[in-house]
Amino acid sequence: MKTKEHYVKTDWPVREHFLPGEKSISHEPLVLPEKIILPPLHIKLGLMKNFVKALNKDGQAFLYLRQKFPTLSDAKVKEGIFIGPQIKAMLKDEVFLTKMTPVESEAWNAFKTICENFLGNKKDPNYKELVSNLLSSYQQLGARMSLKIHFLHNHLDFFPANLGAVSDEHGERFHQDISKMERNYHG
Repeated sequence: MKTKEHYVKTDWPVREHFLPGEKSISHEPLVLPEKIILPPLHIKLGLMKNFVKALNKDGQAFLYLRQKFPTLSDAKVKEGIFIGPQIKAMLKDEVFLTKMTPVESEAWNAFKTICENFLGNKKDPNYKELVSNLLSSYQQLGARMSLKIHFLHNHLDFFPANLGAVSDEHGERFHQDISKMERNYHG
């Protein structure tokens, strides 16, 4: 059995305190920051979650969501936890838009535009403006700034031109398996 000393490199500099501006990391990162991307499915899930959480819980749009997905628990709808196929269904739903207030519909249209023109198979030339519109409409709606929105806002240059080339199959498969398990153990 190895002791603690086997795992500690003795040639690393050991310091108790670092001066301001000094780095406390002594090794290069394993993966370059520009190689890390957040899959588009996860960004969509996060944006949808923030949108639904910002909706008026007594408003027509929120009540329509509850009617549209009766198999989802009230807690999941309230927290905005949807999977990819449900988001796709909502993006195609014309009635949902009619149930919203003007501020909600502006945020929803910005979300749809981002899904179609940035997180899909093509990256619109004015994608920075589209993201800016999304962020301002979400702010007017009262949506909170999540990690995914922060990532989308601050790391736009790291997204490849064809973000749709990143496969959503694994993420979708995971959500399908979780949904099946929930159905089996429901009640």
